[in-house]
Amino acid sequence: MSMDFIEALQEIERDKGIAKEVLLEAIEAALISSYKRNFNTAQNVRVDINRYTGVIRVYARKTVVDEVLDPRLEIAAEAAREINPHYQIDDIAEIEVTPRDFGRIAAQTAKQVVMQRIREAERGLVYNAFIDKEEDIVNGIVQRQDVRNLFVDLGKVEAVLPLTEMMPTDKFKHGDRIKAFITKVENTTKGPQIIMSRTHPGLLKRLFELEVPEIYDGVVEIRSVAREAGFRSKIAVHSRNDEVDPVGSCVGQKGIRVQTIVTELKGEKIDIVRWSENVEEYVANALSPSKVVEVIVFEAEKMARVIVPDYQLSLAIGIKGQNARLAAKLTGWKIDIKSETQAEQEYGRPKTASGTMHQDSISID
Repeated sequence: MSMDFIEALQEIERDKGIAKEVLLEAIEAALISSYKRNFNTAQNVRVDINRYTGVIRVYARKTVVDEVLDPRLEIAAEAAREINPHYQIDDIAEIEVTPRDFGRIAAQTAKQVVMQRIREAERGLVYNAFIDKEEDIVNGIVQRQDVRNLFVDLGKVEAVLPLTEMMPTDKFKHGDRIKAFITKVENTTKGPQIIMSRTHPGLLKRLFELEVPEIYDGVVEIRSVAREAGFRSKIAVHSRNDEVDPVGSCVGQKGIRVQTIVTELKGEKIDIVRWSENVEEYVANALSPSKVVEVIVFEAEKMARVIVPDYQLSLAIGIKGQNARLAAKLTGWKIDIKSETQAEQEYGRPKTASGTMHQDSISID
C-alpha cells in the first residue's frame, strides 16, 4: 500500500464520517489474523501501518529469556540485544517478519475491512436517522409484498409493514405512496429494521397533530385514543384555553381537517369527544353519537352504568358492541348500558322527563 491508500482513507473520513485512525486500527487488527492464517503461524505479531506513507510492516513479538523453550514465542537475551542493546529479561522484543508478498494480502484485507466499516457506518447513520422517528409518521413507496409483510421504501432503508398491521380497507400495489406509523426501530446484525403499522392508535393521534395547528401548538391536548382500525375510532380532546373549542378545532371549518384524516384512513369513522374530569360527563361524551339520560358511577369497581332512551339503546351499544367497547377503551371505565325501560324494570328507576344529559362530541363518517 502507499500514499494513495492513505489519501483514500482521508477521503472516506471526509465523505462518510469514519475516522481514518479507526479504519487503520481495524485494518491492522484484521492483518494480524490474515498473517497468521496465510503463513500458518501461532506466534504473536503486531502489524504497523505508517500513517503517512502507508507502508506496512509485520513484527513478531517475543519474550526475552535466558533459555528459549518455544522459539515462536521467545527469544534469547543475547539475540535480542543484537536487535536492541537495551532489551532486558522479560521484555518484549519485536523482530520484523514482513513477508515479501504480504502487500497483496494486505490490499485485499484492507479493502474488505474498509467496505465492512463503511456498511456499518451507513447502517449507523440510518439507524440514528430513524430512531428519532419511532412513534412518528413516515411516507414511503410500496416495493413488494410476501405472504406476511408489505415492504416499503423509505429512501435510505426498506421498512416492514406486517399484513396484520394493515387495515381491512387497505389495498396497496407496487409504486403506491403510503403513510404509516413507526412502532419499532431495531439495530440488527443485518442493519436497521423498521417496523410500521397502519392500525396503531398512534397513527390517528399523529394525523390529528399534523392536521390541527392547535394540537401541534399545545393549546388543544389529545387525552385518549381508542381505535378499531378501518371501522371506527374515538378521540378525546381537551383545551387548555377556555376560549378554544377542542372539538371544533379538530373538525375544522366545514369539517375539512377531520375529513382529511378520514380520507387517509380509507373512510374510518371518527368520533371526536370532549374530555372531562367529571366521569359522568366524560362517559356520556364517549358514547357519542348516542344520547345519554343518566350516568351512575361506581368508583370501587371503576364501572359506570349508563341509561339511555329506549330508542337509542342499539345506537349506544353499536354494531356488535363496537360503540360501547370503544367508549370503555377511551375512558378506561367499564360501561354497562341500559335503556330507560330496562333500568325501570331492573332497578325500579322511573323514566326521566327532563331530557338527556348535555354531551359535547361529534361523529364523523
